Amino acid sequence: MIRRLRNLLVLLLIAVAAYFAWVYRPVSPEPWSDDDKAVLQSLWIGSLPPLPANPSNAVANDAEAAIMGNRLFFDTRMSANGEVSCASCHQPDLEFTDGLQKGRGIGESKRNTRSIVGVAYSPWLYWDGRRDSLWSQALSPLEDSNEHGSNRMHVARFVTTEATYREMYEVLFGLAPDFSDESRFPVAAAPVEDADLADAWASMNDADRKIVNRVFSNIGKTIAAFERTVLPQRTRFDAYVDAVLDGDEEQQSALFSKDEILGLQLFIGIARCTECHNGPLLSNHEFHNTGILAFPGELPDRGRINGVREVLENEFVCLGEYSDDPARRCAELSYVRTGPELIGATRTPSLRNLARTSPYMHKGQLATLAEVLEHYNRAPEAMIGHNEAEALNLSPPQLKRLEAFLQTLAAPSAR
Repeated sequence: MIRRLRNLLVLLLIAVAAYFAWVYRPVSPEPWSDDDKAVLQSLWIGSLPPLPANPSNAVANDAEAAIMGNRLFFDTRMSANGEVSCASCHQPDLEFTDGLQKGRGIGESKRNTRSIVGVAYSPWLYWDGRRDSLWSQALSPLEDSNEHGSNRMHVARFVTTEATYREMYEVLFGLAPDFSDESRFPVAAAPVEDADLADAWASMNDADRKIVNRVFSNIGKTIAAFERTVLPQRTRFDAYVDAVLDGDEEQQSALFSKDEILGLQLFIGIARCTECHNGPLLSNHEFHNTGILAFPGELPDRGRINGVREVLENEFVCLGEYSDDPARRCAELSYVRTGPELIGATRTPSLRNLARTSPYMHKGQLATLAEVLEHYNRAPEAMIGHNEAEALNLSPPQLKRLEAFLQTLAAPSAR
């Protein structure tokens, strides 16, 4: 009996040793096939098309509007306490994020701060896609009680009375309204949850509310014009693809280590990363439930299923009266996808410069890239809805190589 147990133990040790020898065996990259090169070219920054048109924003590509929007982006005076600006959460040195699990302005916001780098290419904004344009998205934080905590009446009056902004506004949009009559235009008013602000807004007549809304939407359009100029920069990965497409093997070896090449081959191969992280921004801009755990102490986030409802109810959309497109063209809203499969789904983030955008996921639940990869390697059951991802079952060395590749997506700041 003892001899049998000893023999079984020896066999087990031999099997374990053989397993680890196989898992940690030296591996060399395979040559890039023509199909591989086509995939690499599709991910390369050189394949990034010109900025998409935004007919709902007449000043989207206006340089003067971008200058005004740039100033507003960093101006704290539109916030309730005079201390919060767009840049409080979207910090240039952190790839226009903030390094926190959840954004923090006057209070703590509901989700992680997404980068705005290259965001003009996405048809949807926020993790749940509850806004359909950059200018519409730019308005929301201004009235969010946890972000700027302001109101549209204050914002409209500030921009049209501060001398520099008023001059810039009138160059772009014509004569600014006169908001000095507080019997028509209260000091503070907005259709928000705050009862005093909502009552003040309800006391105004419909025509005056539309005047305020028009100015408010124009302010968002200038901020959007600036944000359209925040574009991704070239990475070491892009230089490597240059070398691959040129057939320059010496330059390829100088740019990427063997592990980084193996990681890239995993990325476009058995790891199936490009199913969602595709295109030159490494994002399909779509919504997926990937089974991420809820934030501690909170119910699971319903994600896109709520975002669809909210975007359809919003007054500042491309189908609404504050759109500058007389034809009201809006394929995204006209054919928006709905259905129970969107429960718990969130928008795919870009992987460009992801090393500087931690923590990860929609509420910053995962602190490191290693944790993110381990999550997809296991693909746990979703707490709400259905996890679309399937377990990768990669070995520890494969996960390390994949992480090594992801680090090559770092680039200079998009400032």
